[in-house]
Amino acid sequence: MVYTISGIRFHAVLPLCKCSDSTFNGDRRVPLSLFMRKDSSASRKIFVTKPTYNSDSVLSTATAASDKALVPGSGSDGSSTLAGQSETSGAVSEDPQVLHDVDSQTIEADEKTEEETDQDLQSLPVDNTDGDQGALEISIPSKNNKAETTMRSIPPPGSGQRIYDIDPYLLSHRGHLDYRYEQYRRMREAIDQNEGGLEAFSRGYEKFGFTRSATGITYREWAPGAMSAALIGDFNNWNPNADIMSRNEFGVWEIFLPNNADGSPAIPHGSRVKIRMDTPSGIKDSIPAWIKFSVQAPGEIPYNGIYYDPPEEEKYVFQHPQPKKPISLRIYESHVGMSSTEPIINTYANFRDDVLPRIKKLGYNAVQIMAIQEHSYYASFGYHVTNFFAPSSRCGTPEELKSLIDRAHELGLLVLMDIVHSHASKNVLDGLNMFDGTDGHYFHSGSRGYHWMWDSRLFNYGSWEVLRFLLSNARWWLEEYKFDGFRFDGVTSMMYTHHGLEVGFTGNYSEYFGFATDVDAVVYLMLVNDMIHGLYPEAVTIGEDVSGMPTFCIPIQDGGMGFDYRLHMAIADKWIELLKKSDEDWEMGDIVHMLVNRRWLEKCVAYAESHDQALVGDKTVAFWLMDKDMYDSMALDRPSTPAIDRGIALHKMIRLITMGLGGEGYLNFMGNEFGHPEWIDFPRGDQHLPGGAVIPGNNFSYDKCRRRFDLGDADYLRYRGMQEFDRAMQHLEESFGFMTSGHQYVSRKDDSDKIIVFERGDLVFVFNFHWSNSYYDYRVGCLKPGKYKIVLDSDEALFGGFNRLDHSAEYFSFEGNYDNRPRSFLVYAPSRTAVVYALAPDDSELVQGEETKTEPEPETETSME
Repeated sequence: MVYTISGIRFHAVLPLCKCSDSTFNGDRRVPLSLFMRKDSSASRKIFVTKPTYNSDSVLSTATAASDKALVPGSGSDGSSTLAGQSETSGAVSEDPQVLHDVDSQTIEADEKTEEETDQDLQSLPVDNTDGDQGALEISIPSKNNKAETTMRSIPPPGSGQRIYDIDPYLLSHRGHLDYRYEQYRRMREAIDQNEGGLEAFSRGYEKFGFTRSATGITYREWAPGAMSAALIGDFNNWNPNADIMSRNEFGVWEIFLPNNADGSPAIPHGSRVKIRMDTPSGIKDSIPAWIKFSVQAPGEIPYNGIYYDPPEEEKYVFQHPQPKKPISLRIYESHVGMSSTEPIINTYANFRDDVLPRIKKLGYNAVQIMAIQEHSYYASFGYHVTNFFAPSSRCGTPEELKSLIDRAHELGLLVLMDIVHSHASKNVLDGLNMFDGTDGHYFHSGSRGYHWMWDSRLFNYGSWEVLRFLLSNARWWLEEYKFDGFRFDGVTSMMYTHHGLEVGFTGNYSEYFGFATDVDAVVYLMLVNDMIHGLYPEAVTIGEDVSGMPTFCIPIQDGGMGFDYRLHMAIADKWIELLKKSDEDWEMGDIVHMLVNRRWLEKCVAYAESHDQALVGDKTVAFWLMDKDMYDSMALDRPSTPAIDRGIALHKMIRLITMGLGGEGYLNFMGNEFGHPEWIDFPRGDQHLPGGAVIPGNNFSYDKCRRRFDLGDADYLRYRGMQEFDRAMQHLEESFGFMTSGHQYVSRKDDSDKIIVFERGDLVFVFNFHWSNSYYDYRVGCLKPGKYKIVLDSDEALFGGFNRLDHSAEYFSFEGNYDNRPRSFLVYAPSRTAVVYALAPDDSELVQGEETKTEPEPETETSME
C-alpha cells in the first residue's frame, strides 16, 4: 500500500506509546569515524545554487587541521572530568542599577594516554584532497542572474582567553575554563583531521538515511548493537528477507536499491518504510533515525516512516531572500497546531495565510515556531521529539512548511525554530530510544541517560556519531528549510549533570564550573554555534538557560559558548511570584533588579510570559490579574470592574517595563499580546501511574489548545485595547531602537511613590505603579536638554485607558542636578500608568548635532536613588 502525501492530513492518535526498559549493559564501542574516504578525488566542496542566500555576508577563510587531535574522553560514569581541578567560590557583585549593552576511540579515550589516542587518530585514513578545512563553496545568483561564487567557512579556534578580560572573576576558575576550551579545540582538530572539518561533518544527511542518485537509492543506518538488519516497507510488501543490509566495521548498515527497469526509483515517493533489526533486546521494526517525514495512520499509535522524495515539479522553490539579522530582535513565539481560533489542529498553510500577516502588522520582526520536529505525543508541546529530521506531519507536508517560511521572508520576518537537542522521547517503536536494542546507543546508559522529571532520554554528547547526528540536524533545518536560526531548548539541563533540578543558582561561580558541569555537552554547544555562525553568518542562536552560566553569549574564539542571546527566564518566573500577591506589596527596587540583573556583554531576550507560564496548572498573566471577571466584564457595553481596570492597566505596564529594561530582545507568546484568558491544555486522556494513581485528562478536548485571535480583533471587547498597546510597543521600539541603545540608566525607583524612572536610548520611561495616587508636576531626571513629547501612553483611550494625559502638551527640560541627572522636567503621572517621553524632532536633531561637542555620555554609569 502506498500512502499519498499531497492533500492528506494524518491526524494524531494521542496516547503515547511507552517503551520497556532494556537490561542490555554490554560493552559497546562507538566508531570514531564511519566514513573515512579513501578516494582522493572526493572533494569536500559542494557547488550549489542558493537563490535566497545573502551574498553580502563577509566570510572568513578556513584553516588547515592540526597535525594531532585528541577526542575528549569520559570518566567511568561518562562525565568529563578534570583531574586535580581546584574549585573555589567566587561571586560577581552586580550593581542592579547599571544596565549594560553590551563508544572505540572516542568514548574510551580516557583509558589511554594522550599519545596513544593521538596515534589512534593518526592511523585512521584521512581525506586531504583540499587545503581548506570546513569550507563551503556556494554559487549565488546575482541580480543579473549570473552566478557569483563566495565562500562560507568556520573560523579556527582562537585563544579562548578574552573571557578573563571581560570578567576577571573567571580567573579563579581558569583551570576548568581552559580545560573546557582545550576539549573544544581538540574536538575541532579531530573533526578536521578525520572528517574534513565541521562543514563536511555537519552534512551527515548526505550519507545517512535515504540518499538518491541517478542509478538508485542508498540507505545507511548506524546501529552497532544490531546483529542483522533489513529494509522493509510498502515497496517490498514488508518482506524482511527481500532487502538484507550489510554491515561495515563501524556498525553502519547499508543497502543499495537500483532503479526499476523503467528508470523509476525502487521506493515510490510517499510509501512507508522501516528498518527491521535483530538486536540484543529482540527483533524490532524502527523508523529510520534520519527519516525526513513520518506519519501516523488513522487508528494506529506508532508512526510510520515515509520515503519522501517528491518529483521536481512538486518540490517547493523558495522565491524570497532571507532577511538580514535585525539589530533589535522582537520575537512572536508560536505553535502552528494551536494557532487556529477553532478547536482543531491548524495547518502550515493556514498559519502562512492567516497568522503571519497578523505578526507583521503587530510589529514583530521574528517568528519563533515551536513543535516543528516530529513528536508522536501532541501534548508534549513538541518537546518529546521522535523524528529529528522530519517536520510534524500533523500540520501538513514539508513543502507546505517551506511555503510558510518563504512567506515569512517575503514579509521581512525571521523564522526561528524551537530546536530540541537537550533530550528525546523515550518511545522505542517510533523514536531513537533503544534503536539498536541497546540502552546506550544515542544516549547515556543507565540513570545518567534518563531525565526523571521529563520522562525522556538524554544524549551522550561525547559520542562521535551523536555529534554528527545533532550537528547535521541543526544544519538540515537551516539548509533545507531556510530557517534563520534557533531557540535551543533546555540548555540548562544539557550543561549540568544534575540538569538544574532541585538546584538553586545563587550566582556563585563554583556552581557553574565544577564536576557537575557536563563538559561534553558544553563542547557540543560550542561546536554547533561554531558551525551555525560560520556557515550562516546571519543566523541567530538563542539558548534557554535559567542558571546564568557565565560566558554563555561570549564568542567562542574569546572562550565563550557562542550564543547570540540568552533567554531571560527569571523575569517571567518573578512576575508570577509578584502576581500571587497584591501589587501594593510590590517593591520597585525588586522589580528593577529582576529586569537588569544580567551579564555584561551578554545579550538577553526578555519576556513577561511565554508558553511555559500558561500551561495547565498555571495561567496567563491576564488571567492571574483578572481571573473570572474576564468571562463577564470584557465587553465594552458592560460595566467594568475594579479587577478588570487593575488587570488591564498592570498587563500593559508589565509588558512595557519588561521590554524597556529586561534585555536586548523581546518575546511574546501568541495571543498574550491581547491578554489571552485562561490557560493552555493539550488534548489528553487519563494517565494511569504505576502505583495505581490516575491523573485525570480532559477527554481529548482541543478547547484550551487554540488561540482566540477573534477576541483581540473585536472592537467591542476590551481585549482590543491591550492588543493595540502591544502593537504600539513594537512600533515604538522599531522607531527608536531603545532595546539595543548604548545609553541605559535607571534614575528613580521610589517605593513610597511607587515610581520607576529610567532612560533608554533617547527615551525617558515613567512608570507609576501606585494603585490610587496620581502625581502632578512630578519631577523626573533626564540627560538631554530640550522639549519632550509623549510618544506612548498606556492610559490612552485606544489602549483601554482613561485618557488622563494631554498628548499635545510639551515638557521643557531645565538645568540642575536631579536624581543624579544633569536636567529634569515636570510631568503628570496618573496612577497605574506607563508613559514614554521623547525629545521633539527639532530638539532631537539639535541635541544630536551638539552632543559630541558638549556633554558626551559614558556608555555605562551607576545610577543612584
